[in-house]
Amino acid sequence: MKKVMKGISNAITFLLFALLLVMVFLVISSKASGGEPQVFGYQMKNVLSGSMEPTFKTGSIIAVKPVEDPASIKEKDVITFIVEDGSMVTHRVMEVMQNGEHTMFKTKGDNNEDMDTQPVLAQNVQAVYTGFTIPYLGYFIDFAKSSKGTAMLLIIPGLLLLGYSALSIYQAIREIDKRNTPQDNEKPA
Repeated sequence: MKKVMKGISNAITFLLFALLLVMVFLVISSKASGGEPQVFGYQMKNVLSGSMEPTFKTGSIIAVKPVEDPASIKEKDVITFIVEDGSMVTHRVMEVMQNGEHTMFKTKGDNNEDMDTQPVLAQNVQAVYTGFTIPYLGYFIDFAKSSKGTAMLLIIPGLLLLGYSALSIYQAIREIDKRNTPQDNEKPA
């Protein structure tokens, strides 16, 4: 029974420590990249609208790969691009157009009835969707980017780890005291 309890204790300690490390990584990565965390060269983007449903839902996180060669983008690819107001949009390429030396893309959200009004210039394309989506994690990342979220995501796992460590130390001290205290049926010498 003691081996099982020790195994469970070690697993809990490992999970709390891993949680702390993941939270630290997400918070630092979000702050360093100016918003979206990056993992192994992929950017994690929050889905802020339902224009691409059912491909990905509002509040999801999608992984996109930065575009090195816009000429490699083809019809049906899902791209992330900058629009006139400076915001980012992720829509599907419906048509690739050549205008002299310039490449442009007609795009449309999967859930939109009409195509986007302005074609996207190749130099405005930032990334291509990789097919990796985590539903609802975007809400969590938005919270993590806030000052309260950053503080909570760094402090709470640390406090849980410290509290669990204190409990483990207390239990170890009680176990040592049990071994050193004479039992009732033992007679002192």
